[in-house]
Amino acid sequence: MFGWFRARCPVDPVTRQWIDRRWRWLTDEFGVDLMIDSPTILPTAEHFPDVYNGSEESVRLLLDRVCGHMHVSPDLVDLKFYSESNRPQFVNENGLAIGGTAGLFEDGYRCTIHIERSQFDQPMLLVGTIAHELAHVRTIGENRCSADDFDNELLTDLTVVFHGLGIFLANAPRHWHSAATTWPGTDLYKPEYMSLPMYGYALAMRCWLREDPMPKWKKHLSSGVRAEFKQAFRFLQESQRKS
Repeated sequence: MFGWFRARCPVDPVTRQWIDRRWRWLTDEFGVDLMIDSPTILPTAEHFPDVYNGSEESVRLLLDRVCGHMHVSPDLVDLKFYSESNRPQFVNENGLAIGGTAGLFEDGYRCTIHIERSQFDQPMLLVGTIAHELAHVRTIGENRCSADDFDNELLTDLTVVFHGLGIFLANAPRHWHSAATTWPGTDLYKPEYMSLPMYGYALAMRCWLREDPMPKWKKHLSSGVRAEFKQAFRFLQESQRKS
């Protein structure tokens, strides 16, 4: 009967194994000190002190600020803008909507980040998009992995969490059923980008590894991902006690 009150991991075992494995990969690639020492970036003036007015110039300032948080030299990043306002709505063979893009990464000696203009009036959403594209710089751009990897976009999202900016993506996850596939060798659902439960577990693991059991920053999480985070953190605590 008391087993009813045990914490349950918010993600299935296959997804959890992927997060755990890729987190070890990130630690090997970037070092545990980066994850431990990098602050958790919040949507506050402390971390984003620049005035933002929705202009292209202020978007560039925002990108430079996120570059600092992601340990990317802004001098090596070009910025371009595009619009999907006139993009027709497409569906796949199952009738599911095919999502548009929020940003694009273009590799090269100098990489280029392309940002879709509709986000200009939502700076915190924009931070998540920029962080995701800069995570491509840190993984693909630095020859750590390939764009052809089956988990490329998932790994990119997880890289953002590892660097401390996971709140921004977790509060506005990219979710398109049309892009979903299955985990290799299984018939289990695999999203193209990280889901709310995945963010909850990844954020909890970062918090747990940093020995931060009562983070003040959880108030900045949306209610949905906050619930997943609390459940995942309790699961990790109970798992540690059992071991």
